[in-house]
Amino acid sequence: MTSLRSINQEDLRNHNLSVIIDSILRAPTPLSRADLAKVTGLTKATMSLLGGMLLAQGVVRETEPDASQITYGRPSKPLAIAPGRWAGIGLQVNTDGYGCMALDLSGRPVNTVWVDDDMRQADPDDIFAKLDCLSRPIESGLAEDGYRMVGAGLALPGLVADGKLLLMARNLGWERLDLGRFRLVRRLDPVVGNEAKMAALAQIPGYATPRPAPKASNEGASKPLTPTDSFIYISTDIGIGGAVVRGGAVEPGDHGFAGELGHVSVDLNGPTCRCGRRGCLETYAGRRALVEAAGIAGGDDAVSPKAATELYRRWQEGDAEAADAIDRALDALVSVMASAINYSDVDTVILGGFWSKFGGVLAQSLQDRLASQVLARDRIKPRVMMSKEARQPALKGAAEMGLRRFIGDPLSYFDQQA
Repeated sequence: MTSLRSINQEDLRNHNLSVIIDSILRAPTPLSRADLAKVTGLTKATMSLLGGMLLAQGVVRETEPDASQITYGRPSKPLAIAPGRWAGIGLQVNTDGYGCMALDLSGRPVNTVWVDDDMRQADPDDIFAKLDCLSRPIESGLAEDGYRMVGAGLALPGLVADGKLLLMARNLGWERLDLGRFRLVRRLDPVVGNEAKMAALAQIPGYATPRPAPKASNEGASKPLTPTDSFIYISTDIGIGGAVVRGGAVEPGDHGFAGELGHVSVDLNGPTCRCGRRGCLETYAGRRALVEAAGIAGGDDAVSPKAATELYRRWQEGDAEAADAIDRALDALVSVMASAINYSDVDTVILGGFWSKFGGVLAQSLQDRLASQVLARDRIKPRVMMSKEARQPALKGAAEMGLRRFIGDPLSYFDQQA
């Protein structure tokens, strides 16, 4: 019989601090100590002690009470996440380049550097050496500005196994890559994950940075996500990836590979995909496939950013070939979205990456087409949204993954002399 480890006072305090930080991040407006005591179930005395600790460590700051609220006696000052002390590092290698982001716990990007590059058949040793050089001055800048760097995340466009093994990233030409051999990975020990799953994390309000304050509702506007909402995220570029988020958490699957929607077949007699199957969504709605289908470019030229910009321009101007390529891609997207909704019973789809540039008109078109293909359409009203993070959402998600290390274990980062 396996013995259970006892929880000591320090473990309990660490857990409670984590719960408080998480509650502040997820709240739509700042919460007072009394509010936090109710939300977390902690006593007022415990909340007062731990709240003081968070203030002393620069995790939270006091804000002014809401003057519109009727109170009796001296109003309690709400607590909000304080800027300028804690930061996570996001790293990403993608099909169109590589970059690094430093993200404040308050949600402010402190520094972001992105290098646009043709990554086809890129040498991994060269790329990780360049990414290491890119990250070091950002880390030095954080230290000079008084930040504590608490963790890092690394987003890659492929399947990651056992934490540090990249099984495949076929659009980069990389297979069975031991990430631990790179100095950057050994030095920062990042949490490594699939770029679509990292991008999905960046869509979850309050995941590792404060939930945005509620805005006045506009008639017809999509209802904003809450921290516990479920959705399907589809990441689009040369390749297409995906993630299923249920109750505010990414579903990894038994082996960490869940959500590969780009390789769901929409036509068994369709084009051969790089994965070896036929008619995958990627062969219709991937950036390379769209450019080639629109007759803009072929071969290596089809993956250039210039070709993608030209596709978008022609589509806006009503070019018949571009419109036809987009229309067939939308049919493929709707087919996969409907299958994913029918399978997972999740009614919201978020489209990120290349396709998100097409905006709300395209999202509405997808939503209208999707409505008739959902099996439980009498009860489920599917909605399609564009990613709120227009550029490099996976880079932000990777930085948030780094911040989660602090949120889950704050005491190990605290200055014990404070």
